[in-house]
Amino acid sequence: MARNTSGRIGRRAVLATAGAAAGSGAVTGFPTIWAQNIKNVTLRQFGTGVSNLNAVAEKVKQDLGFTLTMTALDTDAVTQKAVTQPKSYDIADIEYFSVKKVFPTGVMQPMDVKKIKYYEQIVPIFTKGKLTPTTPVAQGTTPYSVGFVETADSKNFAKGETQWMTLIPTIYNADTLGIRPDLVGRPINNWKDLVDPKFKGKASILNIPSIGIMDAAMVMESLGTIKYGDKGNMTKPEIDKTIAFLIETKKAGQFRAFWKSFDESVNLMASGEVIIQSMWSPAVAAVRSKGIACKYQPLAEGYRAWAGGLGLAKHLTGLERDAAYEYINWYLSGWVGAYLNRQGYYSAVLDTAKKYMSQNEWDYWMEGKPAVADILSPEGKVMEKAGAVRDGGSFYERMGRVACWNSVMTEDRYMVQKWNEFIAA
Repeated sequence: MARNTSGRIGRRAVLATAGAAAGSGAVTGFPTIWAQNIKNVTLRQFGTGVSNLNAVAEKVKQDLGFTLTMTALDTDAVTQKAVTQPKSYDIADIEYFSVKKVFPTGVMQPMDVKKIKYYEQIVPIFTKGKLTPTTPVAQGTTPYSVGFVETADSKNFAKGETQWMTLIPTIYNADTLGIRPDLVGRPINNWKDLVDPKFKGKASILNIPSIGIMDAAMVMESLGTIKYGDKGNMTKPEIDKTIAFLIETKKAGQFRAFWKSFDESVNLMASGEVIIQSMWSPAVAAVRSKGIACKYQPLAEGYRAWAGGLGLAKHLTGLERDAAYEYINWYLSGWVGAYLNRQGYYSAVLDTAKKYMSQNEWDYWMEGKPAVADILSPEGKVMEKAGAVRDGGSFYERMGRVACWNSVMTEDRYMVQKWNEFIAA
């Protein structure tokens, strides 16, 4: 899932300055040297707007006492910066499918799982490769497939779990289509409904090549037009057939728009210009918060999933690296997880996040149960009224039905070239 930062989370750089807590006794859990030197540490983090959040930066200031700067970019810019400007950051907040492009270049260092306090509680999608022992492995670039390397100085992905992780997972979700149930006029059950001529001029697909083509693949398999060997790693003939279909569909007038940002998707849906489209869960919630009917529709063929995590720059050493590990352990300790869960995302360690959520919040977001009271956003705004049930149901119902993960294909450059031909057609 690529994420553009012009959404409601904001694109401005965030600065969390070291507070009076440093050395005052308010910061706990550090060796003595930390109490003396913590105020001198600055960590520079960059990533997408999904998880580079003002509230997190401010909470770091309160709880850990050192300086954290956050810069939010779109997905393609994140990947480019990670590879071409490795000295410009200390912590990379990137998506797992991007790891396939970034980690082999040697700009990041493997992370020692023995230093991760909550490692054993991380959702097994990331550490074992499956949500449950019986969950099928989805297509695409699974987090597990790029999650580990063999040694502390390796750049090659391991075939299974080791002591060394490429990223420590933080955020993930299962994506599907958003619809205006008051305007579509019939039940929506399949990905192919996106291209139903009934919705001509009222449909939209997101214009981020590596994600948009996955949505298109879900549509084409739903239609029975093609059966991919691996939707997440198409052959050139499969890419050609997919793009030809998209161009034909576009020329027939099916698509109203091709959006890139959170705000664009919200505005298209809220205005009624579009009534069925690629969408992200919090964007659906944002439309509903305006009092407009909008649904994140579970589909028979399953979900397209994405995930992100925190990684360390190769140059990071000493006290700064110790601070980075402390920050990541804090990140997994629950407060951030609850904040992410309340937006409709999922946190990497569910047990700790639960402690920061009310029973009503947990039951609604994670268990798929009807809300017994209004569901509030992290900012305190009403997102769902009492009685509402989360679209798609429980965590296990949603994440257990992932059909494919966002991917970097072997033919990635060719795919992007062909996608641009579709957008320009």
